[in-house]
Amino acid sequence: MISEHDSMNTDADLVDRLLALWRDPPADDADALAAFRALYTDPVDVNGVTVSAADLLARARILHRAYSGLHNEVLDVVTAADRVVIAFRMLGTHTGPLPTPVGTVAPTGRPVSIRTIDVLTVVDGRIARVIVVGDELGALVALGAVGPAAG
Repeated sequence: MISEHDSMNTDADLVDRLLALWRDPPADDADALAAFRALYTDPVDVNGVTVSAADLLARARILHRAYSGLHNEVLDVVTAADRVVIAFRMLGTHTGPLPTPVGTVAPTGRPVSIRTIDVLTVVDGRIARVIVVGDELGALVALGAVGPAAG
């Protein structure tokens, strides 16, 4: 039987591994794919969309092409039953092209701080579902890609 203390240690380890993988995925694609599959079910449900481990890796590579010096500031972690909720900021510098829903944003050299909340459903030690809410609009405003409508 897993005690509440052991469960909290397991959750902390999951959060550490999750943030480390997205912050610094292995350079070798096969190793990176294995790391994503060790952490997530394959496929995983992300905001109601089925996403493969290969798609997660592709998203991580896009993130690292767009931003340098990535690091995280954890604001809070809440655990309950099979859920782990992480509130954090992803920080870095915009040094590469950033694909967005409003088009690709050319590198600006500006610092970025993206507030994010991940609600993770954990099944057998792996993330099976993610509800992610990220402040993409705030990041786009900070990068000068969008602003208030004229007059």
